[in-house]
Amino acid sequence: MPKPILIAVSVFLLVASSRVHAQEMTVELDPAQTWIEFTLGASLHTVHGSFQLKSGIIHFDPTKGTASGTVTADATSADTGNKSRDHKMHTQVLESQKYPQVTFSPNKVSGSVSLQDSSTVQLEGIFRLHGDDHPMTLTVPVQIAGGTVTANTRFIVPYVAWGLKNPSTFLLHVSDKVQVKVTARGRVTK
Repeated sequence: MPKPILIAVSVFLLVASSRVHAQEMTVELDPAQTWIEFTLGASLHTVHGSFQLKSGIIHFDPTKGTASGTVTADATSADTGNKSRDHKMHTQVLESQKYPQVTFSPNKVSGSVSLQDSSTVQLEGIFRLHGDDHPMTLTVPVQIAGGTVTANTRFIVPYVAWGLKNPSTFLLHVSDKVQVKVTARGRVTK
């Protein structure tokens, strides 16, 4: 191969590999700056509560469509501000002593990520609740600025269809689905 062509091919491969490598990213969520809130409709009022994030690390490569890692919420931290309702939630619905973690483990990503602007990705993966795995796709608006990432998502968990007990009583009927909102902050590395 003539030397100029060899040099051109080498430069092309170097540039192509650096672009591919630049797309590989890791996001490490900060539990102190991440909020997991839930809303459960009920006949007399709407129940609002929260979970604490234990840890969250996601590796992804939008050019290949791959993702890995785990986001873990502490099921024992679930809190609605009402002790008797929380006791019932922990002992009869979540069984949080037996299943202390709720996780999401992504395995596929689609969409592009901008290092300078807002973007939206789809994360497909497995949502593990109460010891069972459920496929889930999350739409996640993402903003990256100065190495800090902010991500938001909303999704519905059909907890009764997934085998958890509905806490409804004779007087109080609650929805069989819970709405979840996540606001996460962390740092991104390449």
